[in-house]
Amino acid sequence: MTKNIEKDFKNTMTKDKTFSGSVIVKEYNKSHQYSKGYAHRSDKRENQTNTRFGIASGCKLFTAIAICQLVQNKKLSFTTKLSDCLHFNFPHYDNEITIHHLLTHTSGIADYFDEEEMDDFEQLWVDTPMYHLRKLTDFLPLFQNKKMKGRVGERFHYNNAGFILLGLVVEQVTQISFTEYVTEHIFKKLNMKDSGYFELDALPENTALGYIVNPDGTWRTNIYSLPVKGGADGGAFVTTEDMVTIWEGLIQHKLLNEKLTQRLLTCHAKDKDGEEDYYGYGVWIKKHRGDIIKYHVMGYDPGVSFHSAFYPNYSVITVVCSNQSEGAYDIAKKLEDLILIENE
Repeated sequence: MTKNIEKDFKNTMTKDKTFSGSVIVKEYNKSHQYSKGYAHRSDKRENQTNTRFGIASGCKLFTAIAICQLVQNKKLSFTTKLSDCLHFNFPHYDNEITIHHLLTHTSGIADYFDEEEMDDFEQLWVDTPMYHLRKLTDFLPLFQNKKMKGRVGERFHYNNAGFILLGLVVEQVTQISFTEYVTEHIFKKLNMKDSGYFELDALPENTALGYIVNPDGTWRTNIYSLPVKGGADGGAFVTTEDMVTIWEGLIQHKLLNEKLTQRLLTCHAKDKDGEEDYYGYGVWIKKHRGDIIKYHVMGYDPGVSFHSAFYPNYSVITVVCSNQSEGAYDIAKKLEDLILIENE
């Protein structure tokens, strides 16, 4: 890491008075880490560099890698139709939905949490207690009988339900649970000993509780605001160093061969008209004037905010994990500005 970036990084982190979490910036073989705030506020237990944080939708990348591994092993193809590989009843689904459509949020199915229609994730648990959601099949009643939101392949529409379906495909093909598959074929393969899909009512040591700040300034944990266990659409826990390991494992072809890695990192769908934001398989891709600036993942849940990026032109990886509902984006943006300015 250049001295200028390291100095500015320290200044950025020490000046921020509200951030709670852990951050790492890695450039080639050099890295700098910073942690602040409390992993457990009641006990005033501080966040550390080895603290595990929830990353919400940031782990859709793990689901995409799992699917690509099955394609690499000729258990699936990207053109395999959902109706041919998943034996659940979806009365309104178009028979032309493929694995590719689900990976790129272009399937047209309705989501169980549609950000175009809802803005409060906690609304979901009024009729469906979150403590019942421990397996992927537990999510099916939330969306399997909904009508199609659009035509297959018509447009990009960010969709959590689609990734639940991908997780169920992994389970049906491998005959083991989705979380067991990711643990065995991704985490253990990269020696990521601290990452996992943990239940909120049975968190292991060195795991940060997520915190929600109420309008009056008081706080509460997010244990009643999220499904009790994460899965294919989000909810894994990682350390910042383990997230760096994921990026390195991906770009060094330790998880997928070169062909499948490139397929995962290809711009398959465009997010918004007039902007250079794209989606690959489980990963966002940002371009500027046609050149790729970064591959990145992000996640937001009540009590969770997360951003991580790989800047291919500069061989820099950033990870920002926060155990509050906000904060990761601002830090990630400041770090990006430092990286791009330093390398101009």
